Amino acid sequence: MRAALLTARGGPADSAGAPLVLVHGLMGRGSTWSRQLPWLTRFGAVYTYDAPWHRGHEVEDPHPVSTERFVADLADAVAELGRPAILIGHSMGGLHSWCLAAARPELVKAVVVEDMAPDFKGQTTGAWEPWLHALPLEFTSAQQVHDEFGPVAGQYFLDAFDRTPSGWRLHGRPARWLEIAAQWGTRDYWEQWRAVRVPVLLLEAGGTVAPPGQMKRMAELGHRTTYLHVPGAGHLIHDDAPEEYRAAVESFLSTFAQDT
Repeated sequence: MRAALLTARGGPADSAGAPLVLVHGLMGRGSTWSRQLPWLTRFGAVYTYDAPWHRGHEVEDPHPVSTERFVADLADAVAELGRPAILIGHSMGGLHSWCLAAARPELVKAVVVEDMAPDFKGQTTGAWEPWLHALPLEFTSAQQVHDEFGPVAGQYFLDAFDRTPSGWRLHGRPARWLEIAAQWGTRDYWEQWRAVRVPVLLLEAGGTVAPPGQMKRMAELGHRTTYLHVPGAGHLIHDDAPEEYRAAVESFLSTFAQDT
């Protein structure tokens, strides 16, 4: 029997509301959502999800890297709940969440997309590769992680990395992470976005990684879409601007609950 793909993080399991599934970004992990759990659990049962190639340094996935593989795996995870879920996705997780809503609408009630856009065609990982390959396999202190990534992302990665007796170990392989990002430079996901028919909250960081104007264009094309720009926030809006993130998501979830 295979291991469960979701980890229950709290909230009333017997709630009449839709369960919430938190979907991390590239190089992230379900454990990075710990600071959002206390208030999210007020809205229902909350689950975190670890995507393929993010489940431990030695844990490989037998399939080729592709968006379709990610979406199929996420679909399997959500299907375990037996009812449609609200997907709260950061970056890569937002992309995979809206692609799942397009491909398997019966599994998804609503989506939060945090700082992700449909079209990175032509962009490469070249500038990023030397830095990523130079990362140590294991960090020996929390300070070393903070020094490498900064205070906000440093805590995020401390939460994501495998804890070992001697430090913190990368929870995946840099070559795979680069392969995932490189695929985004070869295709776009506008077709999937146009197919989404559930309510969506779009959150764009002031220091966004998204190409200019794309998230606003998503809002214009979206079926039932709310858009919010968060000035001054970095890519990790939920940790960099937690109050603004919480207010936006709570408002979205409350309105959604009233509407449904």
